[in-house]
Amino acid sequence: MSLYNPEGIPPVVANTVARVERQLPYPGDILVRVGTRVEPEDTIARMFVPSDPSIINVAQSLSIAPSEVPAAMAYEVGDNVDTYHPLAQQGWRRCMSPVKGVVAAVDPGTGYVTIVPDPVTTELVAALRGVVMEVQPYRSVIIETPAAQIYGVVGVGSERGGVLRLMVIDPEEEVQAAQIDIRSAFAILIGGASITAEALQKAVEAQVRGVIVGSIDEREFRRWLGWKQMDAWQTGVGSWNLPHPNNQRDPGLTLMVTDGFGVRPMSRPVFELLSRHDGQEVVIDGTTRLQQPGHRPRLIIPMARGSSGQLQPPETVMQPGVMVRLLDTEHLGQVAQVRSVSSVPRRLPSGIRTPAVELVQADNSPFWLPQTAVEVVA
Repeated sequence: MSLYNPEGIPPVVANTVARVERQLPYPGDILVRVGTRVEPEDTIARMFVPSDPSIINVAQSLSIAPSEVPAAMAYEVGDNVDTYHPLAQQGWRRCMSPVKGVVAAVDPGTGYVTIVPDPVTTELVAALRGVVMEVQPYRSVIIETPAAQIYGVVGVGSERGGVLRLMVIDPEEEVQAAQIDIRSAFAILIGGASITAEALQKAVEAQVRGVIVGSIDEREFRRWLGWKQMDAWQTGVGSWNLPHPNNQRDPGLTLMVTDGFGVRPMSRPVFELLSRHDGQEVVIDGTTRLQQPGHRPRLIIPMARGSSGQLQPPETVMQPGVMVRLLDTEHLGQVAQVRSVSSVPRRLPSGIRTPAVELVQADNSPFWLPQTAVEVVA
């Protein structure tokens, strides 16, 4: 596979300030102000979503003429009615209200009665600890918090909060379906090398909030999501194409893949950072957008309140001594140390001349790769 990282953000940013926008899907009431400190479970916004009207054929239900419906009604237009309460009655026959709401209309010409259900109240929680920095009236809140961040290469699913739960002890292990049980409910599971469609489906049934793995076989990914026949899906070198996030159905949990397709170990720096924060509350977002403005899936690990960080991720500099993650097909996901950086284009075994870096891994001889095939691990 190929990996395209237009923003140049390193996969691991250990000390930064994360900005998270919490947005209502419809206009509503914002319940916090700029400067408010929030906890993950705090309600920060609330909206009332109108429901579709319910139209009942009262004349047919009571076996009466439409013109007789107004006289049979137990409620007037504008009255509140409860679910399963008698809406109208004729003799021993009753017509029960299917919903709770307001009687909006009684039509003596057709015998139909319209009830407008009460709006559905939806609350938006902060999902992470931090400080409210911006408020867009009626729509959204931006929260900042000192955090470590991990960026993936592909993901699916909306933004969710949960507690990290380590499922493996080595980044080369795979998560098995049998490991997922009631203890995984509402958690963000940390896997290793890969996961199957069966295990992902079991995670959905167990109410798991999210899963982080190093890789996933493309066929398992397709099978879990039901994307076998989707035209807007394609992988391969130079030909990535994913459905737009707005056109994807929510799969029931959020999946973030840190290294790529196939069955590959999770990068050790990523796995070690996740392992250190086992049991901590985090926020995961699987949104992957290749079109501009691009968006990579990410995991936010809030730090202690007294921690400090920088809003912009640190600039990555390719220089001797830094640790890098390898992106070429042969070494994808592996980690190496930069030994030297060529000052002029260098001819590689493939025959091309390009800016290159000399790398060394434990117990291996030095080797060269194009600079475009490595990324600095912050």
